[in-house]
Amino acid sequence: MSSKTDRMKQLIQILDAAGKAYYQESREIMDNYEYDALYDELAALEQETGTILAGSPTQKAGYEVLSELPKEIHQVPMLSLDKTKETARLMEFLGEEEGVLSWKLDGLTIVLTYEKGKLKKAVTRGNGEVGELVTPNARTFSNLPLQIPFQGNLVVRGEAVIRYSDFERMNEEIEDVDAKYKNPRNLCAGSVRQLNSEITAGRNVNLIVFALIQAEENGESVDFKNSRMEQFRWLKQQGFDVVEHFLVNAENVENRVHWFSEAITKNDIPSDGLVLLLENISYGESLGRTAKFPRNAIAFKWRDETAQTRLEYIEWSPSRTGLINPVAVFEPVELEGTTVSRASVHNISIMENLRLGEGDQITVYKANMIIPQIAENQTKSGTIQIPQVCPVCGGKTEIRRTGDVKFLYCTNPECQAKQIKAFELFVSRNAMNMDGLSGATMEKFIARGFIREFADIFHLKEHKDEIVSMEGFGEKSFQNMIDSIEKARKTTLSRVLYGIGIPGIGVANAKMLSKSFQQDLSRIRTATGEELNQIDGIGPILAEGIVNYFSDEQKLKNLDHLLEEITIQAEEIKEEQTLEGKVFVITGSVYHFSNRNELKAYIEERGGKVTGSVTSKTNYLINNDVDSTSSKNKKAKELGIPIISEEDLLGGTYADTRRE
Repeated sequence: MSSKTDRMKQLIQILDAAGKAYYQESREIMDNYEYDALYDELAALEQETGTILAGSPTQKAGYEVLSELPKEIHQVPMLSLDKTKETARLMEFLGEEEGVLSWKLDGLTIVLTYEKGKLKKAVTRGNGEVGELVTPNARTFSNLPLQIPFQGNLVVRGEAVIRYSDFERMNEEIEDVDAKYKNPRNLCAGSVRQLNSEITAGRNVNLIVFALIQAEENGESVDFKNSRMEQFRWLKQQGFDVVEHFLVNAENVENRVHWFSEAITKNDIPSDGLVLLLENISYGESLGRTAKFPRNAIAFKWRDETAQTRLEYIEWSPSRTGLINPVAVFEPVELEGTTVSRASVHNISIMENLRLGEGDQITVYKANMIIPQIAENQTKSGTIQIPQVCPVCGGKTEIRRTGDVKFLYCTNPECQAKQIKAFELFVSRNAMNMDGLSGATMEKFIARGFIREFADIFHLKEHKDEIVSMEGFGEKSFQNMIDSIEKARKTTLSRVLYGIGIPGIGVANAKMLSKSFQQDLSRIRTATGEELNQIDGIGPILAEGIVNYFSDEQKLKNLDHLLEEITIQAEEIKEEQTLEGKVFVITGSVYHFSNRNELKAYIEERGGKVTGSVTSKTNYLINNDVDSTSSKNKKAKELGIPIISEEDLLGGTYADTRRE
């Protein structure tokens, strides 16, 4: 019993780490095949021993959300589904009942609420009880109706997905292999949880509805004739794209599963299985639920198409962060209609668990029909040696732990792989905007010693004879590159702050930093964490990263060299100062902007000022719920301060009627 309990504790730790990475951070530290196997092992041990340990993933529907997005409690908790890989289990589940069989979509689950025909809010699944409010982003989904015929209160659940065709198109546009997106699910999750809805809009996210939770009008529920099929028909009439589904029974469910298994090879929407839901609504709901699963539905997981092959070697691939990823290279095999010969092993822990060695006989499969993975190693020689030095720079490597997962890193801060990525960022469009300096070109220049720090780029013309003789270069391409570099000598502070690669500082934060410190780099260099924390959008982690960056003597030395080569010009004020002298306070949810910071930036760009509390100096309170009984609304009414909506602000349809 003790050994089984110990194994259960170990499995809980492993699965918990994998689950947190998947749900909170939209990344994977183990593949689905391995996760399902470990989960099934844990469930079997719990059944065998009659013991369920606290924190077991078999008892949890998800994980706590961690982001800057507003939190929202689900009125109806969202549970996971029990699962099977056997069609016989589906037949047993149905018994004499009919069911609705549909795709189990692989994206990010969203709960949508409509009131009086209009979308009111969109919330992610989160941990099943608390999600993240992503309404501005949901409004950019390609196929989501913002207004529907039904005028009552409606709550539906759907899956935000990015189609394979769009996923592949976006990856084709990215030249850097390391920068390519890993899979549609992770890309979708990251897209929906953006703080800037403009980014979401550019990702062509689709919303596929798979469940109706509530539909009431004038205090009465809509009559769906006790039928899930009728609910789907009604949802289509409202303008929703609903998940593809079929009515089945115990006699034909196996044939319909076979139909789905053939259809998935041509399906453009990511799916990792099927869902079988009882057609009879009242009967299904009368069955109740377990601690984790509802009893009116079950998930069917695919038995992945696998192939046997021979592992040739492990390729170690360094990245900009210093992380060195193991990649399995094996004899080519056919999977899901394509030839594959490589698969990411993700980290050292997975490689050691698989006990990989050159020449091993391995089984590979495609996770979710797209990502090659190793399912198992049959010979388990375990002969692969973890490199002691980085394959790019020869610097010392070290193994670091994140929880119970081991990763390999290059410790050399001057590693060529790290430098290439840093310089690519520096010359990118949103930074110094230099043409003719691709990653491949950078690699050649760094290898020849032309570039060791940012300032060296402005001296590439000194190496003209060598560069024009290099493959792919000539007089014209060299001159175009130099012209672009010379043009970049005149730049702005926000471009510099973004380009030098301060941890966590993107384009938006760089602009915010520049503006908050009146475009004074010397003030930013000496700013304390406390000062930085006062800036909207700069939390403790970003503040610490900024302080640490400007505390590094070598980075400061390199920055000083760079400043000798460039002229920092004042940022142009592009917007007419229509709000100059006006003081605003923002409260409540925003719809036209991704968050309050974006609305604040909009006001400040036009000369206005945003404060945190309503006072006699406030000109306007912005609240889309004008009739709200919030403390700020009450205060504004007491002082005679106008309460306006976003639409009022954007349309200019308001006047300062405040009492003097």
